[in-house]
Amino acid sequence: MTVSESDRVKADKIKAEANALFSQKRFPEAIEKYTAAIELNPTVAAYYTNRAFCHIKLESYGYAISDAEEALQIDPTLTKANYRRASANMALGKFKEALRDLKVVSKRAPSDKDAKAKLDECSKIVKRIEFEKAIEHDDRTPSVADTLDTKSIVVESSYDGLRLNDDEPQIDQSFVEQMIERFKNQKKIHKKYAFMIILAVRKMMMEAPSLIDVSVPANGMLTVCGDVHGQFYDFINIFETNGYPGDDHAYLFNGDFVDRGSFSVEVILTLFAYKWLYPNRLFLARGNHETDNMNKVYGFEGEVKAKFSEMMFKLFSETFNALPLAHVIEHKILVVHGGLFSKDDVTLDDIRKIDRLAQRQPGTDGLMCELLWSDPQPELGRGASKRGVGIQFGPDVTKNFLDRNNLDMLIRSHEVKENGYVIEHDGRCVTVFSAPNYCDTVGNKGAYINITPDMKLDYVTFEHVSHPQVKPMQYASQFGGMFGM
Repeated sequence: MTVSESDRVKADKIKAEANALFSQKRFPEAIEKYTAAIELNPTVAAYYTNRAFCHIKLESYGYAISDAEEALQIDPTLTKANYRRASANMALGKFKEALRDLKVVSKRAPSDKDAKAKLDECSKIVKRIEFEKAIEHDDRTPSVADTLDTKSIVVESSYDGLRLNDDEPQIDQSFVEQMIERFKNQKKIHKKYAFMIILAVRKMMMEAPSLIDVSVPANGMLTVCGDVHGQFYDFINIFETNGYPGDDHAYLFNGDFVDRGSFSVEVILTLFAYKWLYPNRLFLARGNHETDNMNKVYGFEGEVKAKFSEMMFKLFSETFNALPLAHVIEHKILVVHGGLFSKDDVTLDDIRKIDRLAQRQPGTDGLMCELLWSDPQPELGRGASKRGVGIQFGPDVTKNFLDRNNLDMLIRSHEVKENGYVIEHDGRCVTVFSAPNYCDTVGNKGAYINITPDMKLDYVTFEHVSHPQVKPMQYASQFGGMFGM
């Protein structure tokens, strides 16, 4: 392709403007500029890798992979393109694909210690996943829950925290309040009690269906929250300003409780403790980050191992596998983490019938995957996912699904929004995101939705609060830098 000198100069000028926008963290605007540069001069591989990095920042990993591949078509020796593709595949938990590119990067830059460290770490993950798959369906491998005897765990006399009764284990409000105070002061509870909390909730979840029917308390309200992503101090701020769970105040947390934020253990233990205390007033849905692949990359696995043990992470994993996938509020509002489906005929009964306990992990296609990964789009119909997993669904898809199932509305989460929430698809699809100043960098507000018994919805936005100087992805091993963290 021939590009005029005038277009080359214009394109390079626009690229410089895009770089400036990128440095200001104005990623959507930077993407528009890189796209304009590409339209003028599509022969420069670096334009695509730069745009790929913007997509990674916005978690549009499918788009990032496409751009990296375009760059490699233009210049197969551009190592940065291999690195961008590896980053996006790593973000999606596609470790084998990432490993191939990291081998190329390390071979071309043998003295780059950072590239070598990432290669070694990815290689270990691939080997471990292969081993775990080999034993996954081995009936001789018992679950952690079946082999764990909490009564045998000794609480040392030096432990200065709260305690639970071994003989009649039951949580109370005082225990939860004291636990939250310990967490605020960056103290742990004893592993014995952490295990007891997780086991109690796992038992509840194992007995629950994949789709839960939820009622709004007759004399109170139901609050729907989106992703909180391990931002414990912002998460507790929701309770402190909006009210704690109780008989007249139910909460539904719509997935992605963990990862990215470095206080994920504190968030999930608090949620599980309230679930144990108020089983019919605290509801938890699985998000795409309550999965093994995501936890390996985004910090939760490393955090649990650092604060407690590998055994506890395995128990969390087993419990996440049992989390419900969807909730229906008063027979009228469907709440799922991601979104809708690649086929038109899905019913609520189809969701109820998903055998999540047998499937365990959501995989890369099918109903369970799409519930956790899909996103809305403004265009009609369906599109390829910007993330590389799930689909994108238009307003007609939303209308058809809701009408078919006699529902009024879809509430979903999964995407950071500048004002904490967005209403789209003719008012029938709402995104709510509850992690303000996401990853300490985005500057967004958080939001939640209060629903009263007469089914009126009140959208509440809030700012982030201060937290101890612990950076996001603190426990994410070698991979935080790949996503610009």
